Amino acid sequence: MPNYLLAYHGGGEPESEEAQAAVMLAWNEWLEATGEAMLDLGSPVGATMTVGSDGAVGPAPADPVSGYSIIEADDMDAALEIAKGCPVLADGGSVEVSELVDMEFDDEDDDDDDEDEDD
Repeated sequence: MPNYLLAYHGGGEPESEEAQAAVMLAWNEWLEATGEAMLDLGSPVGATMTVGSDGAVGPAPADPVSGYSIIEADDMDAALEIAKGCPVLADGGSVEVSELVDMEFDDEDDDDDDEDEDD
């Protein structure tokens, strides 16, 4: 089953302790509803900068990522259904859903290093 990155954009900062408690309750309820599909709840994101291909450093894009999670779902449609329940949407934010691609890396160099250590 594929994994999906949920990248959160926007959403506001709760202005009171009561509002913060309500937001946390909504996130906890959504987390419970996702069940085993939630592989990594992730984290909110703080300060954001951008590094360009020429190495230039600049300000964040107009709609920077505000947090992320990683889920497992049967397909993109199932991942989108999970994302539709995300509490960031109730606060005017959005959820970008991206399928994570499995990458195969050649570990031959690591095997050679292990053999050298045994010699």
